[in-house]
This record gives sequence, structure tokens and C-alpha cells, in this order.
Amino acid sequence: MNSLDWAVLIGYFGVMVAIGVWSHKRVDNVSDFFTAGGKMPWWLSGISHHMSGYSAVMFTGYAGIAYTYGVTSFVTWSFPIALGIAIGSKLFAPRINRLRSRLHVASPLEYLKNRYDLKTQQALAWSGMLLKIVDVGAKWAAIATLLSVFTGVSLNQGILITGTITAVYCTIGGLWADALTELGQFVIQLLAGVAMFIAVIMKLNDKGIGFLDAWDRPELQGHGEPLVGPYGTVFLLAFLFIKLFEYNGGMLNQAQRYMATATPREAERSARLSAVLWLVWPVVLFFPMWMSPLLVESQKTDGSDSYGLMTEQLLPHGLLGLVIVGFFSHTMAMCSSDANAIAAVFTRDVAPVLSKQARAWGERSGLIAARVTTVVFLGLSMAVATQVNSPTFKDIITVVIKWVAGLMGPIAIPMMLGLLRPFRRSGPTAALTSWSMGLLAFWLVNYPISWQIEGGVPLQYQVSIPLAVSLILYTLIGFIKPEDTPERLAVVERINTDDDGTAAAAVPAPAGGVEDTVGTRAKD
Repeated sequence: MNSLDWAVLIGYFGVMVAIGVWSHKRVDNVSDFFTAGGKMPWWLSGISHHMSGYSAVMFTGYAGIAYTYGVTSFVTWSFPIALGIAIGSKLFAPRINRLRSRLHVASPLEYLKNRYDLKTQQALAWSGMLLKIVDVGAKWAAIATLLSVFTGVSLNQGILITGTITAVYCTIGGLWADALTELGQFVIQLLAGVAMFIAVIMKLNDKGIGFLDAWDRPELQGHGEPLVGPYGTVFLLAFLFIKLFEYNGGMLNQAQRYMATATPREAERSARLSAVLWLVWPVVLFFPMWMSPLLVESQKTDGSDSYGLMTEQLLPHGLLGLVIVGFFSHTMAMCSSDANAIAAVFTRDVAPVLSKQARAWGERSGLIAARVTTVVFLGLSMAVATQVNSPTFKDIITVVIKWVAGLMGPIAIPMMLGLLRPFRRSGPTAALTSWSMGLLAFWLVNYPISWQIEGGVPLQYQVSIPLAVSLILYTLIGFIKPEDTPERLAVVERINTDDDGTAAAAVPAPAGGVEDTVGTRAKD
């Protein structure tokens, strides 16, 4: 990097902070901070939803998969996400929007007090927060890895720089700042991605390699196969099922994008836009990665540095800075949205249980608590990021694929399926049992059982078995021990209908004596 690249990078950071300051004027209360007051246009919500699903892991971990295996990086990652969001546009997006518009909640988990009970809500809230700390920590490490390639700064310095800038704008401006910066980041990503795509095409032409000829080169042998190595059919199906829940709200931050739109119909349109972007745009981003074995030789065994090396070699200064900004934009978009979602969960779902004072928070004190929680979450995730490459967490892609995908299912199943009428019989027993047994299955499959098998349990089973266990138990226990009380049925009906008929029955106060944030306002 030279002074021009640094100017682009510093200018980007300045714009992000400026957007946060401007968005501060639009945040008057907790609802504005966490759900944009339900005033976000569907197209902005869709772009924000799309961008909040990226991070620099794509340019490190998935770049390594593309370098090693080829097009399977698209087939087993962005394609399942696109398909999962498209299905969720009808199945989940409108219902999640009604959590805000009909139940008047600000956190995706806030409705669980009434849908199940307080214990279930707390179990999902705490486990979700802990998982997100690890998830975001991996993403800070990913962007810091790229930053070290280009600038030579240490891993910890890179984590501190990116984390601090993100903390400033997302803490000041809330979800509005997240969405507006993600719009700007989308434009930057578009310019950077197209620049890199063209640069690779030109370099291949200089070498006398055409697009179709490239796939016949020895370096790309087998790279045109859609399912190779550990990324086979079972992995694809498992990943599709996981992403159906994860990218439609199971990891919380995407749920907020649906809640932020004005109506269920606009939430559906938002999801469809995000699905289209996930289907088309990653092809442009992945193409240079697929061609990378022809242009660079990775210095890491997993190929995670291949995209960074290729960028340094192919792009002139200025454009290099723009691509580096693109790396930052991915990670900062996802991490800021995660921070906002977890702050919502803590201040709306956890803090009122821990403190009587928190139950009495007004608009100002609640907003202050939300901002403080956002900073604390980012600080904890940055601390975890410094340990991502330790023996405990191993490499970045292991954390993202195995830990996050494997543990997401048991947390998301009760939250997401609890929205749907066919699962109305499943109550607290089904939710808590499926959650706890899913977590136990993850531990057994990834550690004691894996230790007993030569070569370990295949990756597709490590990530799919916990979700399968949770799904089966949640459904089965719902039939064996139905807990569909009139109060719980009323919650389900309000989530599934827009009319003002019988579904508008009042929802009672939650178990445990915690002040209900839904019940007294359930009537429209």
C-alpha cells in the first residue's frame, strides 16, 4: 500500500463515522435503535440483509476453498443461502415483521416469553449471545488477517482498528447507521468486485488463457466439479437447511432487517431482493478466486491468503485501496449488525431478568443501555478474535463453518419454528429439550465420537446432526406432550395474520413475574 491506498482507506473510515453521526438524529428511542422504527424502505432492508451476511471470511476462508476446490465454494455456500432466503421470504419474513408490527417487540427473541416461557427465552438468549461473540470474533480475525497481508500491522492491531471504527458508528446511529453504511459498502463492493474481475480477465488474456481454456489447465483440475472433497451432497443439503434458518433470522441480525420494514409485504420483498443478490453477485466475487491457482501460489496450506496476494499483484494503487476497503466493508457490515442484534437481546430480554432497575428503564435510559451493551459486545468479540488461531478455536473457517453452523441449529429451531402454525403444539418442554439435546449432540459429534473415528467425523455430519436432533425432538415432543395453551395459540395467530379478528386476543404476562413487553400492548 502507498499513500493513495491509505487515503482511500482513511476516507472510508471517515465516511462511516459521518454516517453514524448523521443517523444519530434519527434515533430517539430503543425501537429506532434496534428496528429503525419500522420505517426502513424494503430495498434498503434487502441490501442491508444481503450485506450483513458477508464478512472478510469470504476473502480468506472461502477464498481458500475456492483456491483448493474451485466452484464448490459457490455451490455449497452462496447458492444454499440464496435458496434458503427465497424460501424464507414467504415462510419467515412476514411473520418476523409482525413481531414488531403486531406484538410491538424490539428484539427477535422478545416474543419467546409468551410463545414459550421465561426459561426458554433466557436459554436461547444466553446461548445466542455467547455464540455470536465467537462468530464475530472469527470475523474480526479474518479482516485483521487481510489487513496484515497489505499493511504489515499485527493481528491484534488490525482487530483493534476495525473494531473501534465499527463501535463508533453503530453505537451512535443504531440500525439506521448499520443499514446506511451497508448501502455505501454495497456500492464500494460493487466497484471493487468489478475491478478485480476485470483485472483477472486481463491477466489471463496476457497469459493467453481464455475463460473456457482455464478450466482445462492442470492447476484447475477438478475445480469445475460442483461437489468435491468434504463438500459433498450431504454437506450441501445440510448447509441448505442450516442457512434456511440462519439467514432468515436464526442468527438474529437478519431478523432485524425484516422487522425494520413497515409491513409484512415489504419484509417479503426485502428477502426476495437479498436472495437475488446472493444468487448473482457472489459469482462475480468468486471468479477471481477460482482463477487464483493460475496466477498466484498460496503461502498458507489452506489457501486463505490467495486472494490477498492476487489483489496485491494485479491492482494499481488506489484500486488496491478500494478493494481493501471492500474487505473492511464486508466485515464491518456483519459485525455491526450482529452487535446491534445482541444489544437488543441483552437490553430487552436479559437485563430485565437480572435487574429490577432495568425493568423500569425509560426511553433515554434504555437507549443508553443499548449503546453501552453494543460497545461491550464488540469488546468481548475483539478479545475472542485474538484467540481464533489458538488450538481451542483452530483456523478461521473452522470457527465459522463448524462452530457457528453446528451450534446455530439448536438455538434457531425453537425461535423460527415457533412462528409457524404447524408447530403450535410445541411448547417450553419441546423447545428446551430440543435446544439442550442439540447442543449435547454437537459436543458428542465433534469431540468424544470424533476422537474415536480415524480421520474424525466428516464435516457435513458435524454441522448437520445437531440441527437434525433439535428438529426431530422439537417436532416429536410437540405431538407427545402438546402445550398449546390458549395464550400461546393467541401469540401464534397474531404472528400469522394481519386481520383484527380473534387473533387479536390479549397476550398474558410472561412467567416469572417479568414485566411483559407484549401483553398489555397486544391489541391494535
